[in-house]
Amino acid sequence: MTPLKNILARRIEATGPISLADYMAECLMHPKYGYYQRERVFGSEGDFITAPEISQMFGETIGLWLADRWIVMGRPESVNLVELGPGRGTLMADMLRAAGKVPGFKDATQVHFVEASQQLRALQAEKVPGATWHDDFSGIPEGPTLVVANEFFDALPIHQYEKQGGKWFERSVGLVGDRLGFVLSQPGAQFALAPAHLLSAPDGSLLEVCPGAISSSANVASHLAAHGGAALFIDYGYAISAPGDTFQALKAHAFTDPFAEPGKADLTAHVAFDRIAEASESAGAKATPAAEQGAFLMTIGLGVRAQALAETASSKGQERILSELKRLTAPDEMGTLFKVLAVQSSALPKPPGF
Repeated sequence: MTPLKNILARRIEATGPISLADYMAECLMHPKYGYYQRERVFGSEGDFITAPEISQMFGETIGLWLADRWIVMGRPESVNLVELGPGRGTLMADMLRAAGKVPGFKDATQVHFVEASQQLRALQAEKVPGATWHDDFSGIPEGPTLVVANEFFDALPIHQYEKQGGKWFERSVGLVGDRLGFVLSQPGAQFALAPAHLLSAPDGSLLEVCPGAISSSANVASHLAAHGGAALFIDYGYAISAPGDTFQALKAHAFTDPFAEPGKADLTAHVAFDRIAEASESAGAKATPAAEQGAFLMTIGLGVRAQALAETASSKGQERILSELKRLTAPDEMGTLFKVLAVQSSALPKPPGF
């Protein structure tokens, strides 16, 4: 039994089952035993690999997309460049390298990271030493702002609900014998966030809601509406909310039992982009429809960048670049599962890629 599993088991014995959201929060962010306190979680030596770690081309094209938004904003002399959940800092470093070639952009930007993990902050400081760190988005200063979040929302805790006998129950985490597992309980207040069009789903259906995704996107959108700017959200999930169980655990690049070793595996769930768009527009910003990652990246120039790199690469280098391009854009890789959503202040024109 892992130390965190023992802590959770004692808590459940004392006070009863906990929500799946509480379980995810403890597993990921417990100050001592949480997953993101580990030394290695990203890359080939960790448990999963994200798009910025696959290829520098990803961050470079995203950086130029943000620089384009800065230009149409009127090239403000000072702009907050914010990343939510910046991992090892690879994406921001790649974005700054490419967008820094746009005259005036580098001098105008102040980099801000929203990151709760002290261990990850140390890694980010190595890549982007001039950044400022915040525990949450409320610490971002006033003023024009550009935001990027890549695989941030999928790690936010969710609630799950199961329909049985014509009624909805919450899937809580309790003790099933001597192991952790799902038990059914009465829905909590968060059930009010469930999409109305899914409530008539048949018995056996599962619904998921992510209060953190709704509140986080609304906070970003409210800031953009008040101060101007744009945000780009990239993650895997649904363009339109649908029933289903997407809660999963990853360890060593393979799926694993999410209850077997709390704190030792990454826990995630699919993102409902329509809910993020709704929350953003309710907060006063404009949201695009969700685009597929592959089509979006190719539209904003990933293929052109790949061709330029390949022209000066060795044969082995060209094979690597082609492999990276395929990984990011092919339908059977990340191209369709991953979606992209832009949120902007109402004054800005339609962004590229949508």
